[in-house]
Amino acid sequence: MARLQDKYRQQIIPALKDKLGLHHDLAVPSLQKIIVNVGVTDDQHRDQAIKNTSDQISAITGQKPAHRVAKKSIATFKLRAGDPVGVSVTLRGRRMYLFLDKVISLVLPQVKDFQGLSLNSFDNQGNYNFGLTEQIIFPEINYDKIDKIRGLQITLVTTTKSKENAKELLTLLGLPFEKSPTN
Repeated sequence: MARLQDKYRQQIIPALKDKLGLHHDLAVPSLQKIIVNVGVTDDQHRDQAIKNTSDQISAITGQKPAHRVAKKSIATFKLRAGDPVGVSVTLRGRRMYLFLDKVISLVLPQVKDFQGLSLNSFDNQGNYNFGLTEQIIFPEINYDKIDKIRGLQITLVTTTKSKENAKELLTLLGLPFEKSPTN
């Protein structure tokens, strides 16, 4: 079992039950899924760029990504409906915890001038979004084989509908949030 998943079951569930005044383990907020999304904006050789991005995201997450296509044609972007525009992976269960553990312990410490993740990135449903500007900070990526540096968007979907409960859950899981002036 994943290290972070063990920590959630053994330490975080009892801590959140006490803090939130809950009586049952299933009422405790949990991480439901992680979505990793990468957009590809290359006008020329888009199919090759999609394949390269797909291979890189597959190496990072350990799961084959789904290709995303344009829904509408937009002439100014030289885009037709049905053209590939990116790749996306939805991680659940053990792979989700392994990926989050890797992001927390290996990837975020490598980000230059990292001051913590923004506290303003929670939505009203208790989910958290953050982006990374380059995929080369993941240890699985071979720097010599990348065609272009691309950013990726990571969405952490929780079972709670409260920003405060989601922040507490993600803090206990180890996400390094920025220090607010009141802390």
